[in-house]
Amino acid sequence: PTQKAHIVKLLQHHTGKRTCAIGDGGNDVSMIQAADCGIGIEGKEGKQASLAADFSITQFKHIGRLLVVHGRNSYKRSAALGQFVMHRGLIISTMQAVFSSVFYFASVPLYQGFLMVGYATIYTMFPVFSLVLDQDVKPEMALLYPELYKDLTKGRSLSFKTFLIWVLISIYQGGILMYGALLLFESEFVHVVAISFTALILTELLMVALTIRTWHWLMIVAEIFSLCCYVASLAFLNEYFDVAFITTVTFLWKVSAITIQMYPRRGCYTPRNDFKF
Repeated sequence: PTQKAHIVKLLQHHTGKRTCAIGDGGNDVSMIQAADCGIGIEGKEGKQASLAADFSITQFKHIGRLLVVHGRNSYKRSAALGQFVMHRGLIISTMQAVFSSVFYFASVPLYQGFLMVGYATIYTMFPVFSLVLDQDVKPEMALLYPELYKDLTKGRSLSFKTFLIWVLISIYQGGILMYGALLLFESEFVHVVAISFTALILTELLMVALTIRTWHWLMIVAEIFSLCCYVASLAFLNEYFDVAFITTVTFLWKVSAITIQMYPRRGCYTPRNDFKF
């Protein structure tokens, strides 16, 4: 058993690659634990390997589906979710930085109280987290073309390049949102808050929608539910919004004008797939 573990460590040391070890017996436990990813198969020798592994399967033939379908989807979904959570926080931070710089770096928050809580929860949380249901190809297609798995080994969905792209997109969108609201704002600060925050919510919802490749009914529910929650809450947020202003055509066209400027070309933030059928 120890020799198997030493072989795994030897491969890790000399190749610098991540390793996956597969075993079905008690003598495979040390090898499974030494690998970066351990897969245990429940067999006649008991469940020792299965209990010690990161993933457990009942038959050896399930390994292909575990790696090519579930592994691939898990990587891409985690990458999309992580980058969107970063984007959601960075865009509002950029808006605050722009707002503070315009007013000589005064320590005045752009959004306060329930607006910040709502932005992080009911207004944007459900659509962003619904990305864990997304898939770029059907499971049958992923099994038929294992070449699709090659994209994962190159780390194109989550890399320094994609991180930098999302940072630039967040800064661009945050700057346009804030400067647009300041340019279009009329006479009161509350109008700046209403225009910029509404455009911010719409931007997040539409960014999620543009990133999704395969729609699931729960994704549609998440988008509609979040938008309805925001629209319904406008009537109760008199402390932050001028209700008379947000029901005017002026408010609607200003929000629309800013929101339209938010979207770079889809290929800029959606990693392409080099494999052609």
